[in-house]
This record gives sequence, C-alpha cells and structure tokens, in this order.
Amino acid sequence: MSATIRAIHHVGLVVEDLDRSIYFYHDLLGLPVASGPTPWFEGSELARGVGVPDAKLRLATLRVGETVVELLQYAEHPEGGLQPPPNNSLGAAHICFKVPDVRQAKSELEAQGVHFYSDITIVDDGPLAGWRWVYLSDPDGLTLELVEIAYDDQQEMRENTTAEYLRARPALADLQPGVHH
Repeated sequence: MSATIRAIHHVGLVVEDLDRSIYFYHDLLGLPVASGPTPWFEGSELARGVGVPDAKLRLATLRVGETVVELLQYAEHPEGGLQPPPNNSLGAAHICFKVPDVRQAKSELEAQGVHFYSDITIVDDGPLAGWRWVYLSDPDGLTLELVEIAYDDQQEMRENTTAEYLRARPALADLQPGVHH
C-alpha cells in the first residue's frame, strides 16, 4: 500500500461555524480559499459516506502549498460534540504549519487576539534539533502548531534510529487486540 500513497491531499476539520473559521484560516492565517462555502448537503448517500446518520453539512477548502485544509460544518453534533478532545486523547490531532520565522508569526497572530499555549519551544538536541515550535487554538479550540526549521543536521541520526526501531519492533501478532491487519 505505501507505494501507492504519494502525498496528503487534504486534512479535514469539523468546525462549529464555517464562516467564523474562514475568517480565522483565511484572514488571520492567510490561507487562500480554494472553494466554498458550499450549500448544505444531505441525504442517505452522504450519511453513509461520512458514517453519520442524517448528516447535513457544508464545507469550504483552503490551500497550504499542495495540501488542502477542508473545513466542515455539520448541522447537528452529538451530545458534548462541540468540545475538541484534549491533545492526549485517542483521535486528537493537530495541523502543523511551517513558517519562515515563528517569532514573527506568533507576534503577528497575538496582535490579532490569537491565543497560544506557551512561549516558543526551542529544540537544539536530538532528532528534532533546529525546530522552533508553538501550539495555538483556532476559534473552536482545535489545536494547531507553527514550526520553524532553523536548521536540519540530524538526518543521519533519524535514519539510524528509524532503521533500528524497524529491526527491533514488536511483532504485529504481539500487539494489542483490535489492531487491523
């Protein structure tokens, strides 16, 4: 299968208010709008396709280089479904945007009222040496990250540790039940 996967086409985010999210991702982060917003879609085919009974949604897409960020607004949410999971929850995810200067990007967004979790983390040892990163939230509390790669001189270390892991990892049969084979 890995030989057929060539890139990530898009990343989908469920948002509460599509218009508000377009302001954030387009006007504040500067992502160009690729399409949308669409009218509301619904019907049995959509419900089956997204795995949500009686699904009704609309969407917009924005570009980040060759990748698309798809913003989806569902008309209905499950009980408690308007709170994103904490970062350490199964299924939690984040999008990391590469920026040329993380300090400048953070400063510009803070001036627009964007909340960051902390100051910038600077990594100068190990496989991620050269990274300068910081987490932030979008208007729905979804986690995003900004990263600047100031330098990258750890490629050989990453290749060696990856090769060692692949040689010594547990056998698939020894892993927890429920793993898809």
